[in-house]
Amino acid sequence: MSDTKTAAVAAKAAELAFYESQKLPSKKRGVTFEALFYRQLHHVTARIHDTENIEQIMLETSKDICKLLNADRLTLYAVSPDGASIVSKVKTGLNTTSDLKLPITPQSIAGYAAFSRAPLNLADVYDDAALKQIHPSLSFLKLVDTRSGYRTRQMLVAPILDGDRLHGVLQVINSKSDEPFGDLEVDGVTELCKTLATAMRQRAARAEEGARKKATKFDGLVAEGILTDAELGQCIQDARNEGTHVEHLLMAQYKIKPQQIGPSLSKFFGVPYEPFVSSRIRSETLHGALKREFIDEQGWVPLEESPAGLVIMCVDPEAVRGSRVVPQVFPRITKFAYRVTTQTEFQETLAQLFGGAADSSTIDQLLADMDGGPIDDGSNDDSLESAAADNELVKFVNKVIIDAYNQKVSDIHIEPMPGKFKTGIRFRIDGTLVPYVEVPAHFRQAMVTRLKIMCDLDISERRKPQDGKIKFKKYGPLDIELRVATIPSAGGVEDVVMRILAAGEPIPLDKLGLTPHNKERVIRTIEKPYGLFYVCGPTGSGKTTTLHSILKHLNTPDTKIWTAEDPVEITQKGLRQVQINRKAGIDFALVMRAFLRADPDIIMVGESRDKETVAMGVEASLTGHLVFSTLHTNSAPESITRLLDMGMDPFNFADALLGILAQRLAKKLCDCKQAYVPDAEELTLFAAEYAEELRHSVAWKRDHVGEAQKLMASWQTSYGQEGKLHFYRAVGCAKCNQTGYKGRIGLHELLIADDGIKRLIQERARVAELFAASVEGGMRTLKMDGMEKVMMGLTDIKMVRQVCIK
Repeated sequence: MSDTKTAAVAAKAAELAFYESQKLPSKKRGVTFEALFYRQLHHVTARIHDTENIEQIMLETSKDICKLLNADRLTLYAVSPDGASIVSKVKTGLNTTSDLKLPITPQSIAGYAAFSRAPLNLADVYDDAALKQIHPSLSFLKLVDTRSGYRTRQMLVAPILDGDRLHGVLQVINSKSDEPFGDLEVDGVTELCKTLATAMRQRAARAEEGARKKATKFDGLVAEGILTDAELGQCIQDARNEGTHVEHLLMAQYKIKPQQIGPSLSKFFGVPYEPFVSSRIRSETLHGALKREFIDEQGWVPLEESPAGLVIMCVDPEAVRGSRVVPQVFPRITKFAYRVTTQTEFQETLAQLFGGAADSSTIDQLLADMDGGPIDDGSNDDSLESAAADNELVKFVNKVIIDAYNQKVSDIHIEPMPGKFKTGIRFRIDGTLVPYVEVPAHFRQAMVTRLKIMCDLDISERRKPQDGKIKFKKYGPLDIELRVATIPSAGGVEDVVMRILAAGEPIPLDKLGLTPHNKERVIRTIEKPYGLFYVCGPTGSGKTTTLHSILKHLNTPDTKIWTAEDPVEITQKGLRQVQINRKAGIDFALVMRAFLRADPDIIMVGESRDKETVAMGVEASLTGHLVFSTLHTNSAPESITRLLDMGMDPFNFADALLGILAQRLAKKLCDCKQAYVPDAEELTLFAAEYAEELRHSVAWKRDHVGEAQKLMASWQTSYGQEGKLHFYRAVGCAKCNQTGYKGRIGLHELLIADDGIKRLIQERARVAELFAASVEGGMRTLKMDGMEKVMMGLTDIKMVRQVCIK
């Protein structure tokens, strides 16, 4: 466009701006205004006719068009190649490089204009009643407003039609007079749409003629002889018809690798090609504030700072540079080095830095990719360290950890065999070890060395057990820690066991799996102002999870809660949590002493394993604090004997004790379970097994028949369906890997320290007496609780018997 013409347009715009400044609705504007309006409209339409790049000219003239129509924003949509949707080509006021894609249906405003091929002039897009009068399915898509904070009010939308052929939709947003768009604006949009339809028809014709001659991102593949011009043309046509990326078809149909496509992209965009590099690690400085959804939508990701500037990997450098979003995200950085990459490698990099399932390689594929040559298993630490840094081995180890996390594994067991036997890797899922993969013998020591490097252990020490931790965020996409133990075993090999410590939120008390009977008694006990409460059970039975659920229930702004844990797995806002570090001399007893000087209301000690810690817990509870802790014991009554054997004064301990909750985890039935009604014999045996725990109580000794009838009646009331009790069988499906079980459910045994129990503690009574008195006082044993959960359909009797040994 000439300078004279530009000046003329600017002059007319200034003239028009005077009338706009009067803030008059269009129907009150005079003849002079209308003449100016149509003159300015003519200048805009003339520019559209003069150009081949309609999107570019619309972007350049969008301000003039908005002034002309007294509007705030506009969006230009074009029909997609498959004809099923409209895709945004020009969006003023939205900082995003991604396109808006709307189906040609009455469900959105622009989609309705395309569907009905009629214009719409809406006074308020949030007026659902008015929209439903136009079409029952019509609604405004509020998502863009929600994300951007912008408030859409008026909207004028018109289809771009060339005869019967739909080319797109023009959408004008928000009248600056804050009134509905007038007749003049409607006429202006109608004229613009006619001009755009003609321009789009001519461009489509030119595109069809010159499609083969037009430069594409993939011409470099033809120049290198990787595929022919005809094959590329066909691939582009197929991609257009299928609505997919050309790159994906090139890889699927012609087996072309991303590393071959990259140089062609580099030549087209004039920036260096950036491939996927498996050793990249997440940087909190660069990636910490960014969300994966934002990065995916924008099509770029920062990689590292270099002498050339901050390296930005993107799939379309021109669009990313043009959007000017990157400098807004990193305002303190002045230099940016843009790099182009393929769609595939961009998604792989996102998965690597932010997590996700973009890396579709299976563990078997990674094993096949690893070099099959022998690796020194001997004393040469330098060669072992070099082998441990091998790219494929690093990917393999990361994949094992990521798979374990995704499968909800608690422990990873790496079990090497001496000689030429393979190394087995097993996962503990829901308490059961499951084989995962076998690794060739020549990778044995290199794999162990890699794990030692990840947790800063001595790689030359193979005769002594070592303990360490892996902060996996340094090496992969997951923010998890792994507790690692290496143990020398027979044949000169080392076993490695890794426990996954995934930071998590506490489970609400309602979802802990407590029966209504136990839940009511737990809440009544823990809400007392002071005293001592224990959760007991073997390793991995969920004791810490239960304690954190209790603390979540008690965690209020007016309560000071201190916890000492090893490790801190679950974090809660409002708790002051201390990590035990025995190497630095920070153990439970030391931290407990510190807590008593720190004005606590509630104290949680991760484990009471020595006399000093237990004694301080008793002392703290007697001086007005609520103390929670865990014990490694089999049942609630046994815990009392165990604590007395540690040297506790029975009188002080009896005064301090509030209650003890014993816990186990049983496998939970999968949703594929099958219900059935047990016959009379099975139900009688079931009731007899349940009542075995009750036979020493006074009521059952006096009238066991009557008590049994009462028990059956209570079950019918609580768990019966249509007057019948139902049990469930494990079936097996793809979701539970054909086992019939998925996840675990807690079984609980709650002993409340009432006056009778306190008296028995003071008398140092035997476990059997404590047990009988507890059951008499309302305690349901682990097995009784489990059998109730059988009737609730959560597990089956086989799983209950497995964890509730006598």
